[in-house]
Amino acid sequence: MGALLLNHLSRPNVRKHGIELHGEAVVQGEHTLYMIVESSDEDRVRSFMRPFAMAGTVEIHPASTCVRVVSSGGCVAEVAAVDEAVPSVDPEEACQRAIDEGLVVHRAHPLNCETSITALIGGVVMPNAHFYVRNHFQVPALDASTWRLSVGGLVERPLSLSLRDLTRMRSQTLVVTLECAGNGRSLLEPPVPGEKWDLGAVSTAEWTGVPLAEVLDRAGLKASARSVLFRGADGGTVEGRAGPIRFERSLSLDVARDSDALLAYAMNGEPLPIQHGAPLRVVVPGWYAVASVKWLTEIELIDREFDGHFQVDKYQYEWERDRDVIREPVTLQRVRSLITEPGADEEVECGELVVRGVAWSGAAPIARVDVSIGGAPWQEARLVGDRKRHCWQWWELIARLDRPGTVALRARATDLAGRVQPEQQEWNRLGYGNNAVRAVAVTVR
Repeated sequence: MGALLLNHLSRPNVRKHGIELHGEAVVQGEHTLYMIVESSDEDRVRSFMRPFAMAGTVEIHPASTCVRVVSSGGCVAEVAAVDEAVPSVDPEEACQRAIDEGLVVHRAHPLNCETSITALIGGVVMPNAHFYVRNHFQVPALDASTWRLSVGGLVERPLSLSLRDLTRMRSQTLVVTLECAGNGRSLLEPPVPGEKWDLGAVSTAEWTGVPLAEVLDRAGLKASARSVLFRGADGGTVEGRAGPIRFERSLSLDVARDSDALLAYAMNGEPLPIQHGAPLRVVVPGWYAVASVKWLTEIELIDREFDGHFQVDKYQYEWERDRDVIREPVTLQRVRSLITEPGADEEVECGELVVRGVAWSGAAPIARVDVSIGGAPWQEARLVGDRKRHCWQWWELIARLDRPGTVALRARATDLAGRVQPEQQEWNRLGYGNNAVRAVAVTVR
């Protein structure tokens, strides 16, 4: 009977039944055969399994992938329905792709994943596949051939621009570091709500697109315009707001014109990937990436400060001082440095050690990076390459370790605006802007 069933499991016979066999196994010492099969018809599965009833009992259970279980929120939960008005990427597919590309997945739905620190090692830009991903809603799957950007509100000439229209306009390429405002949130004490980012919610890319100022000039702004509102295609429901909303953020008119903001349609020389906002996103150099709205569909000029959910309910520093609540909007990236080599808990040999890393700031280029070895006085590291206004700065220091044991390495950045990375964390209720100096422990042998 065993031989008969073995022949039944042959690939030609399996295909004849309209079944795809993904795996089979018998646990050593048990009398149970496990199989994972796939078919569009449950009756075909039951028919295929019928011969196994000669050898014992047959149980058939609906199955799912681990990724689908995580993205749906449980073993028996259905994957959240996508917005019918805006087709979205399948959450399971998006999550599996992120895992395959080596990203550190925090959440499958909406997809949030960071770049591993080891992946930061290398050139100036981060390959698209390894660039961190931050979402608040499902990933829209927009058709670039029919997509249009509307520019309206307080403008003299409302615009409706296709992707082809934008690519024919004056283009600009900028190398820009984007960082999530919650980068480092998991290191705050006491813990705070929100995505538990470690230190990899930051990446750098070469962005190509149309200067925002160019589009605003074409539209012509009315004298009453005060803010530029960006609206993405992604949306959903949020706590504290009635009904579904879209992801929206605004910039004051002065910032919108003076920040080198870009309407980007290309990333690292390739069309903008879907997970990073295709076909068009905003890139606001120097600002935390919440300002760089993805899947951009609308630009609206308004006569007031915007009070949307992601402008006033979230992305605000909030402290309690003398029983008063102090709030301040999240804007420019705080000065920060990271040690990328050696890695945390790595074993190194006694003798010469090269310490490397990156540093960046939204206020100004990096002026210097200092490194402390095992609590010793700070030593100035060598900056690698030219200083750039909008992207991270590589640095390195050659140190010497003469004694075995555990040694803590620390790096502290200073920018040309005189801002210095603090040694102690600045706690705030929503966990934004945690740029405190971090120790990397290595074992010297």
